[in-house]
Amino acid sequence: MKHCGFAVIMVIAVVTLFICLGCATLSTGQKVKQSRAHYQLGVSYLNDNNIQPAFVEFQKALELNPNDKEVLNAIGVLYLLKLEDYPQAIGYFQRALKIDKDYSEAANNLGRTYEKLGRFQDAIESYKIAISNPLYQNAHKAFASLGMAYYRIKNYQAAMDAFKDSIRRFSDFSYPYYGLALVYNATGKYTDAAMTLQKALELDPEFQGDREKARKYLDERKVVVKGDEERDVEDLLEIMNY
Repeated sequence: MKHCGFAVIMVIAVVTLFICLGCATLSTGQKVKQSRAHYQLGVSYLNDNNIQPAFVEFQKALELNPNDKEVLNAIGVLYLLKLEDYPQAIGYFQRALKIDKDYSEAANNLGRTYEKLGRFQDAIESYKIAISNPLYQNAHKAFASLGMAYYRIKNYQAAMDAFKDSIRRFSDFSYPYYGLALVYNATGKYTDAAMTLQKALELDPEFQGDREKARKYLDERKVVVKGDEERDVEDLLEIMNY
């Protein structure tokens, strides 16, 4: 019986060794390729709002390639938008930026996370990092987010400048027009606020200029949001009455 037990132990040891050798023999290129496959599958799951499968695939991708900035950013986005675990999101975005300090997408997402936590000055610095990269294709989004962060701290001139910079880069992007309308309203420029909000509604694919549809959406939104977002909704509804 002792010999039998020893034989079983040896078999398990040999099998384990082969498994480990199999893992070790994967080339760097093979690991990167497998990692990308898991990442792309994770993105597909995330787009379909299948959160846990997406999380699992991203973790598999990260295990195979721990220095993939896009995987780190994707996990951060999942924590930011789906799980609302902001400290975890910050950690992943910061890890991505350690790998590539010019990775503007991660810097922009880091700013959004700081904004969720009310850390507006940190958000502003992150957005500035994002837009400092001349190759960043989504700079208009970072400028719009920068404008909103300035709006939160009541630096209305800086907010206005950032929103206008966003519009200059992508004139059909509705978000900065909403922000600009809020700035005009806060500074007593009520006619400008009304005109700018109308422009936002026309550009917004959700409303396509339909004011009643927008009003209904804002009324419904007001029930579920709180804090700064609730005040934004109330202000936009007020502007619609000008």
